[in-house]
Amino acid sequence: MRGLLPSLFLALLLSIVMSCGGKKNQPAPQHRLPDTLNVGTLYSPTGFFILKGDTMGYDYDRICDFARSRGIALRFKVARSMKDLLKMLDKRTVDVLACEIPVTAEYKSRVLHCGAVNETYQVLVQHSGAGLIHDVTELIGRDVYVEKGSKYESRLRNLDNEVGGGIDIHTVEGEAALPTELIQQVSKRDISFTIVDSDIAQMNLTYYDSINIQLRVGFEQRSSWAVARRNQWLADSINEWAASSNAQEYSKQALKHYFEMNRGPKPDSIKVDTLAVTPPGGISPYDNVFKQYAQELGWDWRLLAAIAFSESGFDPNATSWMGARGIMQVMPKTARLFGVDENDLSNPEVSIRVASKILKELDGIMRSRTGPDDRIKFVLAAYNAGSGHVTDAIALARKYELDPRVWSENVEQAMLWKMDPEYYNDSVCSNGYCRGTEPVDYVVKVLNCYENYKKNYKK
Repeated sequence: MRGLLPSLFLALLLSIVMSCGGKKNQPAPQHRLPDTLNVGTLYSPTGFFILKGDTMGYDYDRICDFARSRGIALRFKVARSMKDLLKMLDKRTVDVLACEIPVTAEYKSRVLHCGAVNETYQVLVQHSGAGLIHDVTELIGRDVYVEKGSKYESRLRNLDNEVGGGIDIHTVEGEAALPTELIQQVSKRDISFTIVDSDIAQMNLTYYDSINIQLRVGFEQRSSWAVARRNQWLADSINEWAASSNAQEYSKQALKHYFEMNRGPKPDSIKVDTLAVTPPGGISPYDNVFKQYAQELGWDWRLLAAIAFSESGFDPNATSWMGARGIMQVMPKTARLFGVDENDLSNPEVSIRVASKILKELDGIMRSRTGPDDRIKFVLAAYNAGSGHVTDAIALARKYELDPRVWSENVEQAMLWKMDPEYYNDSVCSNGYCRGTEPVDYVVKVLNCYENYKKNYKK
């Protein structure tokens, strides 16, 4: 399950106010921390993002751990650029920047870096099959694709000079130039090589196990959180937390969660528990449950079955990397909003019941925004990515003169734009980054599955 309901969830605009846990007994710092710490951040694919209504990210999880350890609450303010973020710090709008601020002379003159230092470097992304390149000199005579005008093009041209020339450099513009898009092309062997930062490469490795990212082609780049230079006391508190064994273990687990857990496509096979039996001529062991709740929705039950198969392969015990559970992949937070304990989500009837309520609400949300022929596509996209990301895409489509009521080649295109900082930081967007290929592919997958079920199984 991917959907999020504005009527059920606190809206995340440019400012998010939330508490990150109860108090723990900890030694008090010399300078008393405020009851609520104002946190500045940027939307990103790994550090801070919204998925299925939950705020997530490597930096987000760690700053919440810091808050829990100190018994304080957090208030998040999301900037649209690094420039705006630093202005927030200068104007005392925020206390700490919980995102990756480069450790360079330029930034050191403006901020105090604090917390764990992360090191990234640029890597060559290549297919993991035969013919791996193990040395940059082997790139001579090879085609390498990078975004035009990017730091990756700059590094590649320097590398070309270092090896004496001969690398065939291809620059790409527009949506196709996004690192995620170029990496996907490498995974499909549409192109041979690209260059990206190691953290982006590592995150995409969780989607594409057919790529190799072992060859470094750039120097290490260091970054960390930061506070205003006047707030040494806050830097000291964060440093004390970051040096603790508990924080280091928590950060280690967060690193594994966001950069190592597999996020690739689910296997296209039915996985059910041994006691469940698919009836003759049926789609799954849960057809009667699909029929019951599809009737309440006014839907074809085979469409509900197609969603379940696309979500979990009919596995009632499935759990995703982000914590969605059960046959319909409902998030625990969503389940609680419907009065359902997350431990009950492995019950197919419960999972389908909650999912049907979510789909009904999403259908109502999209009814006034779309045409009747396309509404189901909008609902499916919202179930996958969250209604906030779909309404952002609708707003982008309207702003850039696409049809905001049509999915194919219109809002569908705008959804893909939400992988690009130029668009997900646009003033019409309220929900930041979204890996737009996922809801776009999801709509196609579910509807193809549904068409197959309509041909082969009775209504």
